[in-house]
Amino acid sequence: MDFGMVFSLASGAAMAGWLVLTLAPRAPIVMTAIRSGLVSGLSLAYALLIFVYFFRIEGSGFGSIGEVRSLFLSDAGLTAGWMHYLAFDLFVGLWIATEADRLGWSRIFQAPILLATFMFGPIGLLIFLIVRRSETVTSAILDKAMRR
Repeated sequence: MDFGMVFSLASGAAMAGWLVLTLAPRAPIVMTAIRSGLVSGLSLAYALLIFVYFFRIEGSGFGSIGEVRSLFLSDAGLTAGWMHYLAFDLFVGLWIATEADRLGWSRIFQAPILLATFMFGPIGLLIFLIVRRSETVTSAILDKAMRR
């Protein structure tokens, strides 16, 4: 298997998904296509790589840093790991976009949060959670002040 090609195809597909998520109208069919098509496709490819190659990678596992290092020293393990990141980060990006739309946040405001999620996964999620929480707290304070 040409893992370099699989890696590149997965990266390109994920990049296209992020561009669509960030720039295209969020019609239900678009969101479903990203979720059910792209995220599911990346997840399936990840699962296939894991089931076919995981037990073939000598010294690999999740019990120690050395075992995990062995996984990422193989092209199969590295490609599978990359697909794991791509699928999960895009899924989290979909959730953030859906929540931000529900909260009425502008797409311009969402874009840097989605970019942070695309580039740094958990950091983008953390930014979203902090902003969402601070907006809720600020709103509650303002509501209380307006009732006085």
